[in-house]
Amino acid sequence: MFSALTMPKSTPLLKPLLPIVVLFFSGLQSCKISLSGISIPETARTVSVENIENQAALTNPAFPQQFTEDLRQRFLSQTRLQVINANGDLGFSGSITQYQTQSLALTGNETSALTRLSISIKVKFDNQLNPEKNFEKTFTRFADFEANQPLSAVESTLLQELSEQLVQDIFNEAFLDW
Repeated sequence: MFSALTMPKSTPLLKPLLPIVVLFFSGLQSCKISLSGISIPETARTVSVENIENQAALTNPAFPQQFTEDLRQRFLSQTRLQVINANGDLGFSGSITQYQTQSLALTGNETSALTRLSISIKVKFDNQLNPEKNFEKTFTRFADFEANQPLSAVESTLLQELSEQLVQDIFNEAFLDW
């Protein structure tokens, strides 16, 4: 057995590399490393997520609030940022612009086998620390379900799935620097 200060005699070639390895790993401590690819400005302390409004002709009345909370939860669970209601270093606002169902996959007797629920959300991102990163973009996701099921029977499950996907898309657009 050997201590941290001594090296076994069978590694004389590693001795010259030891200072380089130590310097390399100590240098990493000052670097901003992100294995997930997420790049949030180091000086950002707060993020504001305004209530997402509904501007679609038809929507589930609870979905705008659900989506707003899902977006806020993403920041609480995956960043060091404090979530506030307005005027954050980073800010999100937006509206649901589309919430629709559409028949798909016609069968031999010209009835639909699948129905698609599509949701579009127009999002405005304001980066007070780096305005070049600002954007205004519409994100769309959809989920299919069996046409013999009424939307009301599958809607809550589909909304959770679509909300998670949309939140991920928005988060990636704002903070993923690949």
